[in-house]
Amino acid sequence: MAEKSNVKDFSLGLQHVLAMYAGAVIVPLIVGNAIGLTPAQLTYLISIDIMMCGVATILQVWKNKFSGIGLPVVLGCTFTAVGPIINIANTYSIQSVYGAILVSGLIVVLIASFFSKLIRFFPPVVTGSVVTTIGLTLIPVAINDLAGGQGAEDFGSAVNLFLGFSTLIIILIILKFAKGFFGSIAILTGIIIGTVIGAFFGRVDFTPVLEASWLHLPQVFYFGTPEFHLLPILTMTLVALVSLVESTGVYFALGDITEKKIKGDDLKRGYRAEGMAIILGGLVNAFPYTTFSQNVGLIQISGVRRNKIIYIAGAMLIILGLAPKIGAATLAIPGPVLGGAMLAMFGMVISAGIKMLSHVDLNKQENMVIVAISLGMGLAVTVVPDLFAVLPDNLSVITSSGIVMGSMTAIILNAVFNFKSIINPRNI
Repeated sequence: MAEKSNVKDFSLGLQHVLAMYAGAVIVPLIVGNAIGLTPAQLTYLISIDIMMCGVATILQVWKNKFSGIGLPVVLGCTFTAVGPIINIANTYSIQSVYGAILVSGLIVVLIASFFSKLIRFFPPVVTGSVVTTIGLTLIPVAINDLAGGQGAEDFGSAVNLFLGFSTLIIILIILKFAKGFFGSIAILTGIIIGTVIGAFFGRVDFTPVLEASWLHLPQVFYFGTPEFHLLPILTMTLVALVSLVESTGVYFALGDITEKKIKGDDLKRGYRAEGMAIILGGLVNAFPYTTFSQNVGLIQISGVRRNKIIYIAGAMLIILGLAPKIGAATLAIPGPVLGGAMLAMFGMVISAGIKMLSHVDLNKQENMVIVAISLGMGLAVTVVPDLFAVLPDNLSVITSSGIVMGSMTAIILNAVFNFKSIINPRNI
């Protein structure tokens, strides 16, 4: 019986790894190629990022007096950092990138207590809008993958659409008819079956597995001694603060799903864990981390909310990072298959946000305006990414992200329309 339970827990943990793996890998791939890293350096970067995702996740799930949100949350490389890191590396040096990351992580740890006191700025109308925006802005990512990947020669081909929607349909069938354990691993099962189907179309490539090494150990300051410059530090600190705003929405979404009330002390520990993860990642030349929304959708779909499963997923990520050949096996999953699975997961993130908004009095015009404009701004930047192209590049960390724009709009509008509730905690 115990063995059966272990297999079940392993499967649920693997499901979380597969849900976030593509997102975790794509960040170092984009950055590494943009700044001209060698194949050996890129291999190190990907492996170490995967390993540190596991370390960061465990730090966040492990709740203690100093750090850890204690919720079933998975951390991965933040997409918000991609543009700034490329800009800093090309303008200054890659050593400046990691100097800025280290300082930004320290700043997050130091201001965690203060930042947590801003909880009054995050009532349900804000957190619900933020979570809904997160889901809505991630849908294009899923659709692009489902169609074959942005820029692919066969983008939108019949085979890609067949694989993507077949995976989605398989997941829906399992959710409809399967019970208990098999229902909870619908995403994993859909990905496996979708990959098998993809193999018949020649879409499964094991070349990355053959080329990867068996063991890759972390190395402190792999890219050299960190350098410290003011502008890069300010930029990466802004990236870190933006990630805290994104994470806050995820914390409240998970709190709602797990029926746990999130308090200021919880946020403080969560922010500290995130800052510690950024520092540790900087030491071994990984990237900044933030909570991954796709895993929230997975928890919503599977109904499994135990922290033990996330610990298992974290341990798997560490092993995958240390053994690149094993981790490379997940790269064999066709993009359209992942896209079909992500469509279901990101859709559930939207559902979680709508559920949170159901507790908001939408008869009040002020709340209707906050939801409407914040969602509108989030989608505006997502659909028209060059909307703010005329603004300085240093502001791109804010203006290029639909999640950030939607979140900031919700926070600012709530401060304007519900000012009395903010200054008077009794009204929160």
